[in-house]
Amino acid sequence: MRLTTSARSGVGALAVLLLAGAAGCGGPDAEPEAVTPTTVRVLVRDINIRAEGVDCAGTGPYLYFHHRAPFRVLDPDGAALVTGKLPAGTAVAAFAEDLGVERVPTYCEFAVPVQVPQRAGYRLEVAGRPALDLTPDTSEGPALVAVVPA
Repeated sequence: MRLTTSARSGVGALAVLLLAGAAGCGGPDAEPEAVTPTTVRVLVRDINIRAEGVDCAGTGPYLYFHHRAPFRVLDPDGAALVTGKLPAGTAVAAFAEDLGVERVPTYCEFAVPVQVPQRAGYRLEVAGRPALDLTPDTSEGPALVAVVPA
């Protein structure tokens, strides 16, 4: 099949447009935003009777805190910085006192390693519920911490 002169001109113009469009897609050499590794820690104070150290999920009004619950770390403007699913929680003793029994009142703690860009503040949304303020804490390494209920 032979192309006519006008068809060849149209194909050539299309090629120029495609090349110009492809060259413009990269934009300026934008570098990715620097991120910092940290851990999001949430302590759900549900005071459930469990053995310390076992996997757990929130109870009562906190049932939405569970393994595979969707979460988002948000910046102060509500933009999502990190999304994911919660791991299983770990039962931690609610009181430092040794009660001498295997099952004790516990809280359920969730710890999720994330990488976040530097922001003035952070919030955590779990399962579409209202977002919780996250507070920076370095007592056990870099972390963003929330306690439920506050």
